[in-house]
Amino acid sequence: MTTAAPTSHVWTDDKGVAWIDDANVKVVEVMAEHLAHGVGPEQIHQDHPSLSLAQIFAAFAYYHDHRVELDAEMERRHQGAEALKEEAPPFLTRKELLSRLPKP
Repeated sequence: MTTAAPTSHVWTDDKGVAWIDDANVKVVEVMAEHLAHGVGPEQIHQDHPSLSLAQIFAAFAYYHDHRVELDAEMERRHQGAEALKEEAPPFLTRKELLSRLPKP
């Protein structure tokens, strides 16, 4: 009987960021979608058909092996997004925008 070499479907770059093989997708992005929206691997595959189920399950496995680091990365991303929201000027309502139009 012959056995195939295992395929991990995940690799890390020189900065330690985990990527899914043959895709321009980070493991943390797949897991953020799973955790934020409660979707499972099959739904992620339907939403992102370029990712195989094997790649998605590999991302899940990598996450469970590196949960502390990836949770910290997701928290950093969340805090960064919140900081940008706070720095952004307040949006104008439709009424405020209409009031700025020249009167006929």
